[in-house]
Amino acid sequence: MDSPTEISNFHLKEFKVASKEKTQSIQLALHHNGSQEETDAYFERVKKVVLAEKEVFGELPDFDNGKYTFLACYIPNASGDGMEHRNSTILTSTTSLAEGGMERNIGTVSHEFFHAWNVERIRPASLEPFDFEKANMSGELWFAEGFTSYYTNLVLCRAELISEEDYVQRLTGTFNYVWNSPGRKFFTPIEMSYQAPFVDAATSVDPVNRGNTFVSYYSYGSMLGLALDLSLRQRNLNLDDYMKLVWQTYGKTEKPYTIKDLQRTLVAYAGEAFGKDFFDKYIYQSEMPDYGSLFDPVGVALTQNASIPYFGATVNTGTDMTIQGTPVMGSPAYTAGLEKGDMISAINELPLPNGQGFGEYLKTLKVGDRLKIDFERFGSKKSTTVLLEASAAYSLSLIEQNGEKPSAAILKTRNAWLHGE
Repeated sequence: MDSPTEISNFHLKEFKVASKEKTQSIQLALHHNGSQEETDAYFERVKKVVLAEKEVFGELPDFDNGKYTFLACYIPNASGDGMEHRNSTILTSTTSLAEGGMERNIGTVSHEFFHAWNVERIRPASLEPFDFEKANMSGELWFAEGFTSYYTNLVLCRAELISEEDYVQRLTGTFNYVWNSPGRKFFTPIEMSYQAPFVDAATSVDPVNRGNTFVSYYSYGSMLGLALDLSLRQRNLNLDDYMKLVWQTYGKTEKPYTIKDLQRTLVAYAGEAFGKDFFDKYIYQSEMPDYGSLFDPVGVALTQNASIPYFGATVNTGTDMTIQGTPVMGSPAYTAGLEKGDMISAINELPLPNGQGFGEYLKTLKVGDRLKIDFERFGSKKSTTVLLEASAAYSLSLIEQNGEKPSAAILKTRNAWLHGE
C-alpha cells in the first residue's frame, strides 16, 4: 500500500547523495510530453530541493534499498496532487514544464520530499496502527502537514529557486487567511487537525458553514511554524535545530510521537518557560503570536491599508453575480444577510457595466459606501443594504521595498532565516 508504481514512457534521472557515511540514490521518473532538455533542467531544481532539505535535518533518512524516487506525471489528463510515501512520492499536475510547471510544480516536490522525514518517519502515534476500515483521527496534523508547509517555500528560497521578495510575498495570502479567519474562535490547531477526514479530499452533499468554522491545518500550522522559527531566532535558536532534535528522538528511531512529546522536545531545546508558553497559547488554545514584533528583526514590514473597501464574500465575475462560498462571519455581506448562492441582479438599482467584474467594481468604491443589493434566492426576489468596511488584510514585504535600509544586524538575522547561514 505504500509502494506506488509508475508504468509509462518516462524519463529517468538519478544522482547520488552522501549522508552519514552512506550514499543513497535520488531518482526522478518524469512522465510528460516535454523534451529531455526540460527534464534535465527540472531535475537540477529537484536536486537543489533535496540538498536543502537534507541540511534542515542534517542527514537523509535511510531509504529502503538506499533509493528514493519522485514519480512525476505532468500530463493534461492528470489530476493535480502530491502524495508522500516511505521511499517515493507521487507528483501529478496538468501544468507542463514548458507552460509554467518548471516554477509551479517544484513546490509540491519540496512539500512531499519533506514528508520523507516529517510524517513517514516522524510519525504521529495517532496514525498507528493504520486502520483501513475507519478514520485515524489525528490531532498532530498542524505539525505533520503544517510545519511541512512552512518549510515548502522556505526551502525553495534557501535553494535559490525563488527570491527573498517572492518568499515573503507568498507568506501574505496564508497569513491573511489564518489571521483573519473566524474559525479560530471555534477550534484550536489540534481540533482543526481532527477534522481531516471531513476536509482532505472529502465532500459533503449537505450545506456546511466550514468556511467560517475551519482553518486548514496546512495553513494554520504553517503560520505557527513561522512564528516558532522567528521566536526561537530571537533567542539565538532556530526551528531547524528543533526539527533535528525531533528527528533524532522520534524520526530516526521511528518511535511515534504525541503532542506532549513535541512539547517536551521544545522544552528540552528552548527551556521550560518558552516551551510551555508556546504550547499553552498557540497549540492548546487559539491565540495568535505578535507577528509584528517577530518580523521586525528580519526586516519584514507588516502593513494595512485602511482605504481599501471590504465586502466579505466572493462574487462571480461577469453578468452572473452569484455569491460563491459562505460570506465571512462578521463581514459586511454577512451582516447584511447575504448567503452562498444568492444571485445579485443590481447594485444601487443598476447592473454592473458590461465587462466589469465585481472585484473591479469594488475598487471604484470607498470605505463607508452603502450598497443597495437586489438579489434572488430560491426564486424569490429580495434586497438588502451592505455597508462597506475597511479591509483587514495585511501586506507583507521586505522593508527595503518600502524605501527603508536594513541594518547589518537585520541582514544577518534574515540570511540565517532565509538561507540557513
